[in-house]
Amino acid sequence: ALIRLGAPGVIRGIVVDTAHFRGNYPQAVSVEGASVAGSPSPEELLADDVKWTTLVPRTPVGGHAANGFAVSAEQRFTHLRLKQHPDGSIARLRVYGEVVPDPAWLTALGTFDVVALENGGQVEDASNLFYSPATNTIQPGRSRKMDDGWETRRRRDRGNDWIQYRLVDRSQIRAIEIDTAYLKGNSAGWASVSVKDGEDGEWREVLPRTRMQPDTNHRFVLPEAAVGTHARVDIFPDGGISRLRLFGSLTEDGAAHLAARHQELGG
Repeated sequence: ALIRLGAPGVIRGIVVDTAHFRGNYPQAVSVEGASVAGSPSPEELLADDVKWTTLVPRTPVGGHAANGFAVSAEQRFTHLRLKQHPDGSIARLRVYGEVVPDPAWLTALGTFDVVALENGGQVEDASNLFYSPATNTIQPGRSRKMDDGWETRRRRDRGNDWIQYRLVDRSQIRAIEIDTAYLKGNSAGWASVSVKDGEDGEWREVLPRTRMQPDTNHRFVLPEAAVGTHARVDIFPDGGISRLRLFGSLTEDGAAHLAARHQELGG
């Protein structure tokens, strides 16, 4: 099977899941990766000049099991080729890693979402994952249902819930969206956003604690651009949000660092 990744990036792990296949799973599998620009057809991917790198050599797998493999190739990939030997059935293929966007594309866009998963943003930590993963807040598009966002369990103390993010690279943020789509009786009551510049930087509040409405996309234009590498959204006291968007652009040094990493990884 030829597979186009959801976003180009470095692959850290692969899971070949044979759930419910007990007598008709493959004896072994192998996985290769390639980096091909644009939107190549299957015929173009199989051309002789495309270089495929082995990520998982031919390896026996078990039936009705999640077969996991660590990947050590420090390279940016866009496509995978999954083979099963000699035949059989696979329930799911999961590919874990880090998105590495094309810096030329981000530069051409000008203003983009610097925390979006598809642009290289990441969730580093969150106070609560009881109902849903915090990564939902930086998924593409608006939430499609209540559990497509981030909802926390109810608090019985004086604290509050939060998510910490790493931006695609050093960026200047000019506008913020906090969306509570489909969260009607369980949305956050209030929210604030802070930014820090560097791992050892201090958090600086760029959006003060602001009242949230249920099932609403809240938009804020910052009075001045906030420069940083990390962001944090705090919700009070608990509840949930469906999406966080931080619109801005890379700083000059952020763009240079991303371009160097892209080139280093063979992008």
